Amino acid sequence: MEAFSDGVIAIIITIMVLELKVPHESEPAALVRLLPVFLSYVLSFVFLGIYWNNHHHLLQAIKHVDGRVLWANLHLLFWLSLIPFATGWVGENHLASWPVALYGVVFLLAGVAYFILTRLLIAAHGRDSVLAAAVGRDVKGTVSIVIYLAAIGLAFVNTWIALALYVTVAILWLMPDPRIEEKLTT
Repeated sequence: MEAFSDGVIAIIITIMVLELKVPHESEPAALVRLLPVFLSYVLSFVFLGIYWNNHHHLLQAIKHVDGRVLWANLHLLFWLSLIPFATGWVGENHLASWPVALYGVVFLLAGVAYFILTRLLIAAHGRDSVLAAAVGRDVKGTVSIVIYLAAIGLAFVNTWIALALYVTVAILWLMPDPRIEEKLTT
């Protein structure tokens, strides 16, 4: 499951980078016009890195998977696979409201899928497992969902505020979740 997920995430990143089109002009102004596309790429790359990193930590804390876990993992990968589309739409439309809102919807649903995967892994390993102890009440996950919901609505008021909230979630998760590492080393 881990190797398959790694491969899918690598393909997603490859698809995203292929969407960065080289400008036909040689002046620096050509690069300035690409700034929204590039910035949406950077944020999406960071999010994919966060998911990849935390997915690895999650799988280090488990001993086995079942069919429900495999489907939950595919559910997560489905939402992650839509990131290149949402990223491209945001960049190509210079941070317009609907694309910025859809961007948040994709990340919201990826977050929900990650939450489901985590809960199914805990169910498979027991409430007294290392994973259950490490995840706890998952305040960070819940806060992220709330921020995504707020950002999606705010995308229709001010896209910069919505984007700032997406960046806030990324910063919240940027460092690998130490709870799992701590429980694995004790």
